[in-house]
Amino acid sequence: MRITDSISQAFLNLRQKKLRTFLTTFGVVIGIGALVCMFAFGQGIQQSITENFEKMELFHYITVFSATDRQSSRFDHHDYDPDEPDLAEPPAAGDDSPGPILDDALIERIRRLPGVETVFAEIRFPILVRFGGRENFCLAQVLDAEVCRSGLLQLRAGDYYSDQDPNGLLVRDSLLRRLRIRDPQAALGQTLELCSLRIDLGILNPWKLAAIWRGERLPFSTESYRFQVRGVTGRSGTGGAVPIRSDVFLSPRAARPIKKINLTSLREFFPSPDQARGYSTLSVKVAGMEDIETVQGQLDDWHLNTFALIDRLEEFKKGFLFMDMFLFAIGMIAITVAALGIINTMTMSILERYKEIGIMKAVGAAHRDVKTIFFFECGAIGLLGGLFGLLLGIAVSLIINQVINHFAVQQGNPYMDYFRFPAWLCLGGIAFSILISLLAGIYPTYRAAAVDPVVALRHD
Repeated sequence: MRITDSISQAFLNLRQKKLRTFLTTFGVVIGIGALVCMFAFGQGIQQSITENFEKMELFHYITVFSATDRQSSRFDHHDYDPDEPDLAEPPAAGDDSPGPILDDALIERIRRLPGVETVFAEIRFPILVRFGGRENFCLAQVLDAEVCRSGLLQLRAGDYYSDQDPNGLLVRDSLLRRLRIRDPQAALGQTLELCSLRIDLGILNPWKLAAIWRGERLPFSTESYRFQVRGVTGRSGTGGAVPIRSDVFLSPRAARPIKKINLTSLREFFPSPDQARGYSTLSVKVAGMEDIETVQGQLDDWHLNTFALIDRLEEFKKGFLFMDMFLFAIGMIAITVAALGIINTMTMSILERYKEIGIMKAVGAAHRDVKTIFFFECGAIGLLGGLFGLLLGIAVSLIINQVINHFAVQQGNPYMDYFRFPAWLCLGGIAFSILISLLAGIYPTYRAAAVDPVVALRHD
């Protein structure tokens, strides 16, 4: 029997049982659609994260800590076990050598290193923002104008402040929404009142000390300052390994007269006796990922603690791999149900065509011819199920993507593709559907080929 005859006979058999063929194929469509949709979601999340990391140049940053944090950070990043000698014993004398203070002089020194684009200190402090009778508590961050223009902050309206601007600031659009300002353009030039916290020296008053002791008040007071909005930012980048989550940004000159309590790190509230005054952390941006190792090595030679997110890249890849395996396992549940449907359909087809198979073998059809017809029937179900399953997965993914982004955009988040359909996924989904259908048809096919023509011709 020729291949074309086998194909035409297979499609003829499927057309004779349209409803059963449709239901079986629909089961494959659901299974492949679910599997493709889940894989597309995994690919979309991975590519979106990777693209955002590259867009924000996340792997171009090195976070620098002072040398006084060396021993404590050593235990922060390990599971402490006193039985391990390398962790239980105190560091060697050479490890306690004092490193440079994280100050403006060190910033200039790092900035002169080859491959370094910019360096800035992590300076944050809590403020209360007041505008139009409303107020909101948030964090303010001190950033040089050069750092703001480096791509760390993306403007939605207005322009960046200059380093010489004593009254300008940038605000995030999320803060404006909390202050009931919907249009970023309407906020430009508006005056915001910033209230900062400072230590209240009036606590020396016995009456205030008594109130503090009774828990009726805190030893803080507020100072008010007025600034004008120069620009409105949307998406924020990262400073080192930590995303920029502040809502207000000031230049060093504008922040200098503010009496404030820095809240960059809780470690600042518990300084060691031998710790010199300086910044808690510095963020170093390099020109390219190839410069990370060189700059990081130089900083280590200066007895500074460093952390680069690129060192955790392999862990990210492992996380993505586990996510793909988890999604694949869920999708295989639907595929297994579809495969059982194919086995059931083909087995029922054998029982209904038992006499027909006997006639075919009586007139000279070989086992291989019978197998070929049934394999083509299974392959046709898999091909149709894969094609329409792919279309179903794309359609459902587009709907889900639009619904998620509809609510995300209302919250001020950028539009994002949560599903991606690379060519290998589309072709692989169809090929996998055909493969599963052929595997599911092995038992019915061999059962059909084993039919005894004598018994089949006597079958009613």
